[in-house]
Amino acid sequence: MHLFKKKYWWAVLYAVLLTGFTVYIALDTFVIARVYTVVPSASSQAEEQKESLSADAGESSDTSSSSSAASSSSSADTTSAAVSENSYSDGNVRILLTEYREYDTTIYVADVTVSSPDYLKTAFAQNAYGRNVTQKTSEIAQANGAVLAINGDYYGSQESGYVIRNGVLYRDTAASGQEDLVIYADGSMAVVSEDQTTAQQLLEDGAVQVFSFGPALVTEGAVAVSEGEEVGKAMASNPRTAIGIVDSLHYLFVVSDGRTEESEGLSLSELAEFLQSLGAQTAYNLDGGGSSTMYFNGEVINQPTTNGRTIRERSVSDIVYIGT
Repeated sequence: MHLFKKKYWWAVLYAVLLTGFTVYIALDTFVIARVYTVVPSASSQAEEQKESLSADAGESSDTSSSSSAASSSSSADTTSAAVSENSYSDGNVRILLTEYREYDTTIYVADVTVSSPDYLKTAFAQNAYGRNVTQKTSEIAQANGAVLAINGDYYGSQESGYVIRNGVLYRDTAASGQEDLVIYADGSMAVVSEDQTTAQQLLEDGAVQVFSFGPALVTEGAVAVSEGEEVGKAMASNPRTAIGIVDSLHYLFVVSDGRTEESEGLSLSELAEFLQSLGAQTAYNLDGGGSSTMYFNGEVINQPTTNGRTIRERSVSDIVYIGT
């Protein structure tokens, strides 16, 4: 009897340790936040730049005049912006928001043209690159002074897949078979395979942003996914987020609702065909489902939902946005 109890005790201890280890792995993978790099927000960088200009201005009256002129010019761009419920224009950025009804789904399209690729930016949740570091799309957008924003690729839920943001390489671990969207310094877009290039090579080639989700929806103006094709993490009809380019410095930000009685959601092929119909030459699928969120002029435009019953934002790792 004593020997039986001893063996039984070790079995219980083993089961407890195994359960605890499994729970820890799950928490470490999906819950526990780990910050690897802190990244200044666009608004804090602008504030530092303004303080630097003020300091320089105090040293030289000539510099003061030019700095004042530059500051006035910058202020003029912001204050002279023409803003309406579905549009924004300030001379450097023009955004027109249109709501479509296709495939029994509500789709929001922001047609964006910019004077410089510098207006197309990305930002991390809580201004930090890391694992399971998340924040709502609207909160990241507000912290970075975004006019328009959509959720990104949720890089923080993955351990592999290239991550380059605003010209900085954060992760160079390749994922087999992974298609990435690359945005280059001139604002152009291309889809590349991680099997055929390295993150360092992309950086040397001028990559400013690299997203690792996919798949590619449109390449060279042609639909790049077959009907019924899906990524393993998505359902056939789903809320979706995508970004595309029509021509030089002319972009499409697209978010569809889904999982509700009012909006069914899109398959990848439907999303690709829709973007092609808008003139997209290259288009790419970003994280969807409950993550799909569009923010414009201080408000969340769509109806983000994870379960179809509750309308609310999911916290995500990153956003793509248009700043001023």
